[in-house]
Order: sequence, then structure tokens, then C-alpha cells
Amino acid sequence: MAEPGQRDGEAPGPEAESGEAAAREILSEVESGPRSPEFPLARIAITLLCIAWSCYQLYIAYQPIDATVARAWHLAFAILLVYLAYPAYNEARPPFWLRLARRAMPRARPRRSLRRRIPLLDVALGVAAAAAALYIWWDYEGIIMRQGLPSDADMWIGVAMIVLLLEAARRALGAALPILGVIFLAYSLLGPYMPEILRHKSIPLDFLIADQYLSTTGIFGVPLGVSTDFVFLFVLFGALLDRAGAGKYFIDVAFAGVGWMRGGPAKAAVVASGLTGMVSGSSIANTVTTGTFTIPLMKKVGLPAHKAAAIEVAASTNGQLMPPIMGAAAFIMAEIIGIPYLDVVRAALIPALISYIALFYVVHLEARKLGIKRIPRAELPRLLKTLLGGLHYMIPVIVLVVYLVVLRRSPITSVLFAIEALAVIIVVQRPIIAWLAWWRAGYEPAHGETLGLALRTAFVDGIKDIFLGLIGGARNMIAVGVATASAGIIVGVVISTGLVGRFVTLIDTISMGNIYLMLVLTAITSMILGMGLPTTANYIVMATLTAPVIVTLGGDAGLIFPIIAAHLFVFYFGILADDTPPVGLAAYAAAAIGRTDPIRTGVQGFTYDLRTAILPFIFLFNTELLMIDGVGAEGAILWIDDPLRLIWIFLVSLLAMFCFAAAVQGFFAERCGIVERLVLLGLCVLLFRPSLAAEPLDIPREAIQGLALAACALLYAQQRLRAGSWRGPGRSGKAEK
Repeated sequence: MAEPGQRDGEAPGPEAESGEAAAREILSEVESGPRSPEFPLARIAITLLCIAWSCYQLYIAYQPIDATVARAWHLAFAILLVYLAYPAYNEARPPFWLRLARRAMPRARPRRSLRRRIPLLDVALGVAAAAAALYIWWDYEGIIMRQGLPSDADMWIGVAMIVLLLEAARRALGAALPILGVIFLAYSLLGPYMPEILRHKSIPLDFLIADQYLSTTGIFGVPLGVSTDFVFLFVLFGALLDRAGAGKYFIDVAFAGVGWMRGGPAKAAVVASGLTGMVSGSSIANTVTTGTFTIPLMKKVGLPAHKAAAIEVAASTNGQLMPPIMGAAAFIMAEIIGIPYLDVVRAALIPALISYIALFYVVHLEARKLGIKRIPRAELPRLLKTLLGGLHYMIPVIVLVVYLVVLRRSPITSVLFAIEALAVIIVVQRPIIAWLAWWRAGYEPAHGETLGLALRTAFVDGIKDIFLGLIGGARNMIAVGVATASAGIIVGVVISTGLVGRFVTLIDTISMGNIYLMLVLTAITSMILGMGLPTTANYIVMATLTAPVIVTLGGDAGLIFPIIAAHLFVFYFGILADDTPPVGLAAYAAAAIGRTDPIRTGVQGFTYDLRTAILPFIFLFNTELLMIDGVGAEGAILWIDDPLRLIWIFLVSLLAMFCFAAAVQGFFAERCGIVERLVLLGLCVLLFRPSLAAEPLDIPREAIQGLALAACALLYAQQRLRAGSWRGPGRSGKAEK
């Protein structure tokens, strides 16, 4: 079967193939490691380690063990695989000292690529780092007995663990996170020499090592614990689902459903990215998976290359907002705040849906402005046939949702049942397909095969898919495991030094007590950190430092911000960094596929994501968007349970976001003037925060929202009438037909 929008027998062009290869290389460097060694023993070792890690995580999910021991093994697998899968440096941009050394000592014999071999030094460092992590398991009882009085061995192994972990983070995640780790460690030791507002008593080195290495407040703290308990299983579920063929199924369904519309490929990109984002949790993986099909087709129907790539980036980046995985943040957020995981999902649901539907609307406005043509239905897969053809892929997702939401089981139990259902589907789907092929052919032998041989081959291929899914899930977790452990260093320093209280004072001083300026500073900080950190690590850092600041300073200003609203605030802006120039890696991946400039793609993608950027400010001041009715005694969250009220909140908020999108795009029913754009922005504010007008006028908030909706309808009707008398490009004239 041809890909969506591609005729049968039509091969993708060399330009598309080279763009896809470049994008997948970016994905491999970020997600699973760029190294693919030639030596068979090295490949076998990495493969076996990945399978062993996945099997270990499944085992401890069924047979729980001590949490600290489980984290030690989790980190040991992750850090060993980092040294085996990630080279010490990028050969295309070697470090300065290495360039000097090569000039001073030229070698006649050509060097083999670090991507094709694993130096013995990397093997030694990986084994040493894994041994340092497993020392916690090896001498667990002794460490407990001498708690607070670390031995010399504890000290030296702890120092080695910290150094090797930061080096592993540098290889897998770039320099930003290890530099932050070093800065925070230096802050612990040099407290008396800090500026007065940040000054504290110096922490002795032995206490620092014990706190970071031998306790559960540092490296082996909550972030690594969440990665061990929850994140791995959900990432494994996503890898197995993709291996089963669900990724392509989601894309085909999206194209079959909306591909025939104006700007169909762009709208299909939004739908497909939303579906894959629910289980992917990675903006870059989402970009490469769906963008390979959608970006060339968007260009084909008339979208400029940078806009086609930017739409895919905006859609894929927002995939991390979609429950249940949310880029692993949902689980970490639940642990840090101390609320049930389902409450995080509940709070995140309406903003995520609004963001995606609004992006769909943005794409529609772009298509109308540019006069984009439609894809003929004959070139698209049939909706009913496509939907039914892969409906079995929804069974594991339904199992996950039912156990999580309806039966209220734990995330671990729910995802285990979903993985079991998925494993059964992977094993049986190929034999069923093979049997159906024989049945349609009247049981005639194909290529000399008997039916029994075809069924056995299909069964073996299904088992191979499971093993490949286990490998893929583990490789996707390498960077996450190291990121959560490294971020634990920063969390440990913040806890041991009491930095949050000082940070509250610092931010309050800089913002001069203005709550709005404080929020803007926090948003900018989250985005800047997010340019160099993966989303999970960025969220951990900002949740530790700035989320408490938002709650505290909001309270000082007489505003009650629920703690989950503050955490979602910093999480949203950390996600936006994935398409923010100059570092947004999702933009680089999409630009590689679209063969366009990544900076221009990032700028355009950020423009599309402005609708997401205003959401955190809105739900902080209007917590109804998070289904929160208020905060009760001792900070308990009061949830909105009235379905009709929730439907009203969703519809009004969605229309408010449509107004904002139309104002930013400068197009509603037709092109908008400056006054009309300002009117749309004003209506957006009234729909999102009706209390601004309702309280001074002493009238119900719903009345203000009703008047704003009526004004939207009048403006739209007025533009339609005006467009009927002027038939220029991009309006209701011939270009729109």
C-alpha cells in the first residue's frame, strides 16, 4: 500500500530520503545514541543489555524490590549504555584540544569513526560508572548501618559516581545539564562566598557526597525513582506500540479522516501528532515519525517548506502536553506534588485539547490565507477501511485508559496490563494476516511455502517484533535515565542548602513584587533552560526552583495559585523550548525533512505555538481550565465535577483560543485590520477571564462570556458580508473555491 498521498508504485524522491535520513540521525543522537558499532560482539553486548534492562524493569514491576536498590540497577543500565552508545565527542565538531593534538601529532593511518567502534576507554568508564551505581546494592546494609558517617570507600566511590554521571549526561544530553550540576555543587561548597542574598553555611564535602550519593535526596532521589517505577514502562509501551505498527496506523487514520480538507496534510499532521504524542512523550521522535510523511505532502499541496516543517514541529512539540505520558512529567509531577497521577492527567487534559484544536484552526487559517489546494480523495486511504484495518491497535490503549480512569488502578498495574494485551496482539497479528492472505488466495501455495511454514514464519516475526520493541524501549530510556539522575544532583543541592527560600527573595527583588513580571521572568528562564536541557530535566529543575516561588509570591500578592497550576506553568514553557531558536532540536529535525532553514522553521513554529504560550498565564488566573474549583483547607484541591459546567468551560475557552489565533494570524472570516485584531484579543481576554468585567459591573460571569460570544459571531458575519463584495486572493472569491 502506498503512503498517504503517494500513488501506488511511486517511490519517494532522493531529496525526501536524504531529509528523512538527516532527521533520523538527529533523533538517534538525542534519543537512543548515534553509535552503531561494526564489531559484532559490541552490537550483541548493547542489544543484550537493552533486552536485559527491559526484562529487569518488567520483573520489578511484577515483583517489587527495595526502591533504592531498584534505582541503583536502573541507573547502572542507563549509564553503562550511555558510554557504549554515545561517543565522547562529535567527530564533525571535535573539541579544540583534540584539534590541536591532531595537528601536533599527525597520524598516517586513518582513524576509524567513533560511531563504528567503541574505544576500550569508553568500555572501562561505563563499567566503572555502573559499578559505582551498583555499590549501593552491593553494600546496602553497610551503608544503612553507617548512615551519616560515610567511609573512605563511600567517599571515593561517590566522587567517581558524580564525575562519571556528569560526563554521561554531557555525552547524552549536551553540556547544559552537567554545567548546571557543577554550578550547584560549587554553590554547596562555596556558600559563605556567595552574594548576601544567596549566602549560606558551607556544606562539608563528606556531607555533600553522602547527601548526593548515599541518600534518596540526590542522585537516587524522586526523579530517578519515577524514571524507574513509571516512565520506563510507559516508554516501553510506546516503543512496542510503534513496533506493532500503530504509528503508521495513526498517520493513515489522520490522512483518511482530514486529508481531503483544505490544507489536509497539515491538518493530518496535527491529528497524527496528537495521537502519537499520547504514547510517545518525545517531541523529536514525534516529529520524525509523522513528519516523514506529512512534511513532503504539505509542500506538495502548496505550503512553503519552512511553514510545513513548522506546523509539524508545533504539532509534535505539543504531543508532550497530551496525557497520559506528557514526556514523563505527569509521573514526576505527581510524586513531587504528592497527588494522585490521575489528578495530574485531569488537570492537563483541557489545556492540551484546547492547544491541539486551536493548532488545527491555525492550520485552517493558513490554508485559507495561502489558497492551499486539496488532495483528491482518490489519493487518500478510505476512512472506514483504514479505521477498521488497525482497530486492534486501540485495544491496549483502551485497556490502559480503563484500568487507569475507570477501575482506578495504579499506573504500574495499568500499563502492565496494557503491555500484556499489546504483546498478545504483536504475536498473533502476523499469523492472522498470513492466514487471511492464504484464505483470499484459495489456500494456494505462495512462493513454494506451505500454510504451516507461513504461519510459523509469521509467529517468529511477531516474537522478533517484541524483542525489537524491548530494545527500542530501552534505547529510548538511556537519556531519560541519565537526565533524571543528573537532575537529582540539583534537587539535592536545593534541598540541602534551602535555596528555594533565597530564590523567592531573589525573584521578588528582581520583579519588584510585581506578580506578572515574576511570571514572565519564570517563563523566560524555563525556555532558556529548556534550550539546553531535555524536557524532563528542565521540568525537574524548574519545579524545584521556581514552582514554589510562583505559589509563594502569588500568595503574597493575595492570589491563590494551586501548586499543580504552578508546576504545569513551568512545564509548558520548558516544552516550548523544543522549537525555540537557536537550539530547538525538533525544528532541526523537521527542517532536515523539509530541506529548509532550521532557524526560520523554529521562528515560524514558535509563532504557531504562541497559543500554547498564553495558556499557562490563563490557567494560573482561571483555574477552571484545569477543572479546579478552588483550594480548600490545607491546600486540598477542589475539583469541578459538574459535566455541563466542564463542557461550557471547554467550549468557551476553545472559542477564546480561536479568537487569539485569528488575531495572531490576522485572518478570521477574511483578512483582519489592526482594529479587528485588537477586538479579537479583547474578546479572547473576556472569554478567558470574564471576572475582569463581571466584578466591576456586578453581573454574572456567564453573561459577559455570552456577550463576548455574540460579538465574535457579529464580527465573523460582518467579515463574511464584506468578503462577498471583494473577491481577492485569500478571501471568499475564486481562490477559496
